[in-house]
Amino acid sequence: MNNKMDYILFITVLILLSLGVVMVLSASAPSALSSTGKSYTYFLKQFEFALAGIGLMLFFSKSDYRFLRKYYKVIYVISVAILLLVLVPKLGKSVNGAKRWIEIKGIGQFQPSEFTKIGLIIFYAGYLTDHKSELKSFKNGFVRPLSWIIPPIFILYFVQNHLSASVVTAAVTCVMMIMAGCRLIYFVITGLIGALAVTVGIIALQATGKGGFRIKRIMSFMDPWADATEVGWQAVQGLYAIGSGGLFGVGLGESKQKYLYIPEPHNDFIFSILAEELGFVGCVIVILLFAIFIWRGILIAIKSPDMFGSLLATGITTLIGIQVIINIGVVTSSIPNTGMPLPFFSYGGTALLILLSSCGILLNISRAGTKV
Repeated sequence: MNNKMDYILFITVLILLSLGVVMVLSASAPSALSSTGKSYTYFLKQFEFALAGIGLMLFFSKSDYRFLRKYYKVIYVISVAILLLVLVPKLGKSVNGAKRWIEIKGIGQFQPSEFTKIGLIIFYAGYLTDHKSELKSFKNGFVRPLSWIIPPIFILYFVQNHLSASVVTAAVTCVMMIMAGCRLIYFVITGLIGALAVTVGIIALQATGKGGFRIKRIMSFMDPWADATEVGWQAVQGLYAIGSGGLFGVGLGESKQKYLYIPEPHNDFIFSILAEELGFVGCVIVILLFAIFIWRGILIAIKSPDMFGSLLATGITTLIGIQVIINIGVVTSSIPNTGMPLPFFSYGGTALLILLSSCGILLNISRAGTKV
């Protein structure tokens, strides 16, 4: 690893991280004051995790990523097992009917699914590399690799009630498999069958009046103003924030919707506060920064000297890219609400540490490849 790391990617990450911390400060102040009595509570925590995350990113950028290949099977077991910790009494924590968090006294709470996402990327990068000669086969190159995703998806959906993490995990896995050489036609046929089944299921649930909050979210997505004081409240308030921003925004720190109109504006809907305060121009700049991140990630994957590094870079880049697309899609009411955080921006210490560690791995792969 004699090459220099990708400094364009490194600088892009630092800019996104800095903007994210500033937006957490702006968006969280009213909520923090209301719940803790101090305006800077969430900002200070996020800032501390950001500093720690930069340290981890630099550490992993200098640690040879290839050592992960030796332990990808162990990492898979840990990635699945950690999801079940939410069932441990006094450890798992339920919020809004979903048991997705682990709470450790004196440390705080975190979502184990964040570790599972990167853990499964490492596993599939190793597995697909070790079985590259079998990837054209339907059984060994499609059915068998996908079977490994069933346990974590099952736990995420049925135990943690975490649909968004299930969708993202499955999507990243499919992209990695296709890039590794699995036949695209198998995914196309399976996807069409799955889409048909989901459509029929939604129609059936709507007709029978079942389906719970997910059906309500879909109906709210179709017309948020039909139930603007209940299910559609967050979407409507988010759109008000975006519309108020105009071309250049109302000014940093001047958002009105963050004053307890948007629930927890420093989390999933932080992009709406960014749009209100920095306007269309600010949104375009942030989207361009994410585009640069994805561009550099793709180049690193292409230039990687080995298949494991290429797939690892592909998985990390795809994970971040999909989360960005879903989050902005939800905030702009382009897709139904899924509870997806915006990388580098949404409040969450553990998620930020894992995200920056993943960026460190990506930077390390760039040092191993040819100059990009």
